Amino acid sequence: MIRLNVKAFALTCGILWALTMLFMTVFMVLGNDLFTFMDNFQAIYYGYTVSWPGAIIGTVWGFVDGLIGGAIFAWLYNRLCGAHGAPN
Repeated sequence: MIRLNVKAFALTCGILWALTMLFMTVFMVLGNDLFTFMDNFQAIYYGYTVSWPGAIIGTVWGFVDGLIGGAIFAWLYNRLCGAHGAPN
């Protein structure tokens, strides 16, 4: 059974979600209306707005959110699959 490395998976998820928040916010600030749902993140991430400072705040929150979510996912995956032993 394949075992997920919780730290590596969490860090990867945190980086990917942080970059996603950064790029989607920057596209919105530059006038692209493709990601109009980004306004909804204001209710989730404290201090986030669709603005240049909001892009930095969203990146930080995205990293924290992705890190925690990735760690929970990998830990739960390892527990449910009964994976034992050293991580890969």
